Amino acid sequence: MEIKRIGSQPSVRGPSEWFTGTVRIDPLFQAPDPALVQGASVTFEPGARTAWHTHPLGQTLIVMAGCGWVQREGEPIEEIRPGDVVWFPPSEKHWHGATPTTAMTHIAIQERLDGQVVDWMEQVSDKQYQGGTNGLSGNGGERSGRGKPGGHL
Repeated sequence: MEIKRIGSQPSVRGPSEWFTGTVRIDPLFQAPDPALVQGASVTFEPGARTAWHTHPLGQTLIVMAGCGWVQREGEPIEEIRPGDVVWFPPSEKHWHGATPTTAMTHIAIQERLDGQVVDWMEQVSDKQYQGGTNGLSGNGGERSGRGKPGGHL
């Protein structure tokens, strides 16, 4: 058994090559071989988001606080809130982050394939991101026809 104590692993700032805005990554766990799973708590300040990316074995996000957006390629942006669980299938191109006005924290869980957990791509443009404010209804930002897209690191 191994217990990782809070604060035993330093927080890191999300690199600008992979994120827009202020993002803090708090490593939670990386299981030793032969296990492949790893997880982190990721906090996005308002307006912050990932670049487009995929995961070779998929990703699960568990929203812990705030309000965020997720989008998979070719689909509308969807709002996520605490308690929501998002699954991104293997190799599904997507991004996720905070809304323009509210920070968001999620736990990101993914597995390694040949030592890799993520394939980073181009940044989400301001125009793509600002598209999230279109079509929001007056019911707290919920969208009609919400699906269950998925995830990140």
